[in-house]
Formats: sequence, structure tokens, C-alpha cells
Amino acid sequence: MSEKNNFSVSEKEILEQKEFTEKVFALNQEFFDKNGYQRLAYIKSYGCQGNVADGEKLKGMAANMGFGFTDTADNADFVLYNTCAVRENAEDRIYGNVGALKHYKRRNPDMIIGLCGCMMQQPHIVEKLKKSFPYVDMIFGTHVLHKMPEIVYEAYTSGKRVFETPQSKGVIVEDLPVRRDGKIKAWVPIMYGCNNFCTYCIVPYVRGRERSRKSEDIINEIKALIKDGYKEITLLGQNVNSYGKGLEEEINFSKLLRRINDLDGDFRIRFMTSHPKDASKELIDTIAECRKVCKHIHLPVQSGSDRILKLMNRHYTRADYLKLISYAKEKIPEASFTTDIIVGFPNETREDFEATLSLIKQVEYDSMFSFIYSKRVGTKAAEMVDTTSDEDKGRWFRELLEVQKEIGINRYNRYVGKTVKVLVDGEGKSGKEYLTGRTDNFIIVDFIGDKSLIGSFVNVKITKALNWALLGEII
Repeated sequence: MSEKNNFSVSEKEILEQKEFTEKVFALNQEFFDKNGYQRLAYIKSYGCQGNVADGEKLKGMAANMGFGFTDTADNADFVLYNTCAVRENAEDRIYGNVGALKHYKRRNPDMIIGLCGCMMQQPHIVEKLKKSFPYVDMIFGTHVLHKMPEIVYEAYTSGKRVFETPQSKGVIVEDLPVRRDGKIKAWVPIMYGCNNFCTYCIVPYVRGRERSRKSEDIINEIKALIKDGYKEITLLGQNVNSYGKGLEEEINFSKLLRRINDLDGDFRIRFMTSHPKDASKELIDTIAECRKVCKHIHLPVQSGSDRILKLMNRHYTRADYLKLISYAKEKIPEASFTTDIIVGFPNETREDFEATLSLIKQVEYDSMFSFIYSKRVGTKAAEMVDTTSDEDKGRWFRELLEVQKEIGINRYNRYVGKTVKVLVDGEGKSGKEYLTGRTDNFIIVDFIGDKSLIGSFVNVKITKALNWALLGEII
């Protein structure tokens, strides 16, 4: 039996959840008949795009259970926070937001409050929530998101708090209902979990092992999105370059990209995240040769120091990384590059930090996502003695931002006078009459235009470069 089959949820379990969906729907219908209005749900997802994709499935299941939706928690009958565990500030925000719900619960005692997602896979956090927030009605983890109908039904009918946070290698559940947040861009998970165990990262512990969806299921989902008019599809995975391992079919990520690229329709393809240790020349060649695959490469380096990379358990060296970047620049001259950087990893020295500065100057990223190291209980890095001061970490972080700001401005200036293709996705920040969108290279462009253009591709001539976006005019 293949590894993929070990992750599959049985058809029997899926049918059971459909039965619980119908039971909750009946409860909500009874509530409507009695009170004359529909129960409203407020479902909020925190963190990465994977969490956002999970949140869209949670909303889909809630809709099938008969809930309407509201944009605020204060007038909701059902509040569900889909949590993130990657950084401490995300956890602190959850505690603050859950604390605020106490007043709403007092005003509406029938309100159901739930927490799910990555934070709920950490036993010490679940224990804290049990003791400190007794008005939280249900807590469930990442491996049982598909059991939300059963958990909601039990919360409504048992009169008891419901806790379901099993430890697991992870599951794959197909055909869950999805209520997408937009009509232009769509998130499509192609795999779940992670096998890398970077020493700073909690993801493998809360998301389980790597497991890939069958390519047929992915292709069918994307065909439906194209038919519904979606213009940008982002493929998601903690390490998309590992896609296909454990599947019975002969496929890898590059082959999947080519299959999607060959689909009919006017759309483009993005993906994240790509791990440098598994990124290959085959992947770069695929990006170069596939017209619909965006020429934007997000390749998280985390540090420019080989010593720190080894401590992080990243399995590549600075030279390995730069060799891959050099090949990508040669094959795709128009490509843009973005990355993730962690500042202040345990025992990082000034010399280590300067190695990171020199790397970003050499690569010249268009933009980056940078963070000060956040200790995660349960990871190897959390056990390391850290002699680097908070003052040094803060100072280095600010220095990093200043260096990248200058690089980013210089990179953006190269577009002035050029015409770029932009997918218009909303109103801009530069004024009421402005629209905004992104180029193939993931760069924000603001321009004056009619709102009827939202959701379409337009050609824009760039007239000015800002430090966060480009300004232009429609051709």
C-alpha cells in the first residue's frame, strides 16, 4: 500500500460528516422558524495561505450547515478562529481576540465559540485554553477539520465542551465544500504537511507528514476554477518541490506545472513555497518554458550564513542557493525574486548577519518577508541556549529593512517606461480613482481606471516607482 493511501479519509467517514451536516442544518432551520432570522457565522483565519485555504473549506462546511455569514464577531451566533502557530505574535493575537469574546458570550449565551487549526495541535496551548477560557465551546486540530459538522453538532446538543486534537501523520480529504473569499484569485493546496524539520519551525509537528493530492483531483479542481472565471491560481504546499512523493503515479512538481499550463483558458499560475534544497534546474526550466507560470520565484533562504543554515537544518549551503539563483537569472532574465529571512536565530553573530546582508545584496530581491526569530515550544531551536541580545536582534532587523528598501527601489525603477501586464484585483491605495493589481512578477501596480476592469488583464505603462509599488497608466 502506498503512503498516499495511508493518509486517505474513508468514504464512510465522509458520509458520516454529511449526515452531521444535515443534522446541524435541521437545528439551524428550527432556530430560524422559531426566531425569524438565520444564525450567523464569523470564521476568521490567521497566518499563511494554507490556513486561508483551510478557512475557505470551513466556511463551505458552515454554509452547508445552514449558517449565514457576518463580517464581525459581535453579532455572530457562531465564532470560529482558525489559528496559526508559526510566530508568537500570532498566538498572542488569538488570546486577545478570544478574551474579547467573553463579553459577546455574556450578551448572547447561545453563542458557540470555537478554535481550530495549528495552535490547537500543541498540548500546552490547549491546556491553557481549557483553563483560562472556559467559555470556549469547542477546540479541534488540523487533522480533523473535515469533522467540523460533527463537532458543531456535539457542541449544540451535548451541553459540554468539545475537544478533538488527535496527534496524526495527517490526512487528505477531497470534495469538501469551499466558500472562496474572492472571484479572481484562488488557492489550491496540492500537498499538506512537511518532512523537513527545520529546527525553528513548528509546522511538521502541527501539520503532519508530507502527503500529496492525486494530480487528477488537482486538475479537476483547477478546471472548475477556470470555468468559473478565476484568473490566478496559486498552488500551495509547505514544500511544493516535494510534490508527488508517495503517489502511485509518476509525477513531480514540474510535471504537474506543465499539465496545468496546458489547460485551456486565460489564467496564470503561481506557487508557494519552494524549498531551496529541493528546487532544481528542471523546475527553473519549467518556469521558463511555461507561458502561464508566473516568472516570480519565492525561494526562502532564511540566512546567508552557512553556520546558521546548518543550525537551522536547512540542508543547503549559501553556495548551493546562489548557484540556483544564478541559473534562474540566466534562464529567466525577467524573473523577480522574493525570500524569507530570519534575523536573530539563537547565537547568531554579527558576522553571520553580515553574511545575510551580503547575500541579499548579491541576489537583489524585489522584496522579502523578514522576521525576528520567534521561539516555538517543541522545536529543536527552542532548546538552544541563546546568547544574542534582543537589542542586537532589533538593530540588525532594522538594518536589514533599510538595505532591502534601497535594493527594492532600485529594482522597481527598472520598470519605469516599460509596459507590463497586470491582473486587476481591486481598488488601489493611491486614491479613490485608482485600481490596483499585480504583474506576473508579483509587483503591485496602481493606475487610474474604471472599476469594470476588476478581474481582467490590462496593459499598463509604468510612469513612477514607489518603494512599495509602481504607478502607471493604461495603454
